[in-house]
Amino acid sequence: MGVIRKIDWAVEKFSSTLLVASILSILVCSSLSIVLRWFQINLSWIDPFVRHLVLLGTFLGGVVATGRGNHIGIDLISKFLEVKGYAHAKVIVNRIILLSSGIVLIWLVKSGLDFTKVEMEFSKIEFWGIKSGFLVAMIPAGITLITIRFFTLFLLSFDVKQKVGEL
Repeated sequence: MGVIRKIDWAVEKFSSTLLVASILSILVCSSLSIVLRWFQINLSWIDPFVRHLVLLGTFLGGVVATGRGNHIGIDLISKFLEVKGYAHAKVIVNRIILLSSGIVLIWLVKSGLDFTKVEMEFSKIEFWGIKSGFLVAMIPAGITLITIRFFTLFLLSFDVKQKVGEL
């Protein structure tokens, strides 16, 4: 379980750091764009850059939320089992949710890769000479990071050192 914890920690740190950098870049670029417009200066690359940073931030936020347990889940069943005192059943339901979500995410990664492949064939230059296919590649990359978090959480749910209530 030590290796899995290290992988989970690395994904968390990478995502959190990149998320903060993304948000700060969005703020700086958006503010710069507004200030430059006062002087009739327009940098055409700022708007598409900020749009892609928002997309990147969305996926990175999803990675962080997944690690904190704020991901999409069936909380109704978990809450019911918790109230009734069925802690073991709650753990099993949470494992089923993590596993099934991970399987769906694998399908989404494959779909994202297919979309990226098509976009690479017909891509156009967005800004700074970067083709849209490379920018679209952040979709399967982001979903892959979320998938890794789901599977590490699933594997860590079998760690006997972890409290039942943390799942």
